[in-house]
Amino acid sequence: MQTVIKELKTMQPGPALVKASGWVRTKRDSKNVCFIEVNDGTCLKGLQVVADKAVFDNNLLNSISTGCSVECEGQIVASEGGDQAVELKATSIEVIGDAPADYPLQKKRHTLEYLRDIAHLRARTNTIGAVARVRSKMAFAVHKFFQENDFYYVNTPLITASDCEGAGQLFQVTTLDLANPPRLEDGRIDYSKDFFGKHTSLTVSGQLEGETYATALRNIYTFGPTFRAENSNTKRHLAEFWMVEPEMSFCTLEGDMEIAESFLKYVFKYVLEECDEDMEFFSKFIEPGVKDTIVHVVETPFAHMTYTEAVKELEKHGDKFEFKPFWGCDLQTEHERFLTEEVCHRPVIVTDYPKEIKSFYMKLNDDGKTVRAMDVLAPRLGEIIGGSEREYRYDVLKARMAELGLREEDYWWYLDLRKYGTVPHSGFGLGFERAVQYVTGMQNIRDVIPYPRAAKQADF
Repeated sequence: MQTVIKELKTMQPGPALVKASGWVRTKRDSKNVCFIEVNDGTCLKGLQVVADKAVFDNNLLNSISTGCSVECEGQIVASEGGDQAVELKATSIEVIGDAPADYPLQKKRHTLEYLRDIAHLRARTNTIGAVARVRSKMAFAVHKFFQENDFYYVNTPLITASDCEGAGQLFQVTTLDLANPPRLEDGRIDYSKDFFGKHTSLTVSGQLEGETYATALRNIYTFGPTFRAENSNTKRHLAEFWMVEPEMSFCTLEGDMEIAESFLKYVFKYVLEECDEDMEFFSKFIEPGVKDTIVHVVETPFAHMTYTEAVKELEKHGDKFEFKPFWGCDLQTEHERFLTEEVCHRPVIVTDYPKEIKSFYMKLNDDGKTVRAMDVLAPRLGEIIGGSEREYRYDVLKARMAELGLREEDYWWYLDLRKYGTVPHSGFGLGFERAVQYVTGMQNIRDVIPYPRAAKQADF
């Protein structure tokens, strides 16, 4: 394989000929030489290629423009400029692909809103390229953490007949003729004629199916796309996003919290070690001090409080919030940030939420009012992880489902897990894009996924 520019920049000067391939970011001329910055996406700053005008045809040099692709050959030499340690003294340059004057990424600052309209090209910019590299390293760290801790990677289905969250925000999957669907005598659509013979949707979570494998392999994790038809045009929501969801058998809420904290710190530490140049960029140009924030999260023990304790603390400062806190309310982002930034000055794990605001599968506490749920809250963001100890008692789970109007026949296989060899088990979910957004300091979640999907947005 050809040596990438990231590696070429670390080479010592020498007589050996090397090749550098990539896209031209900038070109500037002096009297005798032409300076060309070539970047192949493997690092933030490209390699400076120096072309002697006495050696190269003037027409060739004039044809090199921002955005065109080139392959350059030459020697790595010590740079006379102060911006780089080495540069490539070119002996040959070939233009592979031209970029005419209408190339959308000319040398100027572009807004992130503009870049979303050219999502097929935006990865060539410093900002989105850095996000892509961090995202890649974070994804690798996710697998690395779980594989090193004896978790098995399980691929759960994208098409499902069950709604894990019970919110009804599902994308329907069907092969029926929408203009003339088959109907029952009462006028309802006859889904028995559909491809799967029943109403199916894209998954909002792989958790329920993941639990089936956790009760066979002990510790598993899923990492894949999930979908939610939530018409929220905000900087924090996507219709298609990736979730990391571990499930652990013989694990209570205490173990769940311990693994969640260790997991976050491992992934963040890995990014700090592997993406230092990009993290410096984010700290300087995107979110001042974001690198220090991530270091603080890695090095600081997380605080712990119950939901009841959190609400009492919030009620002391009720006049600070747009949404007044009270026991039974769903904590808003402003509440979560206040707890982390003003009260604890570090990440906080909040536990034991009211059952009315949490999902049916969470274990009921002895008080009958709260469940063994936990949310990890991070400064500057709010909730970054949500999880719980699962309700493993057969009769209690059936009663909870009846209370919420869920049909047992839709979850018969899930109930079987509590019927045959049930065990305490726990898990959590991490919205991967939220985590990438947090690490990079990017303000809009649509800028940390290659092709964002949101309401009225599926152009690429």
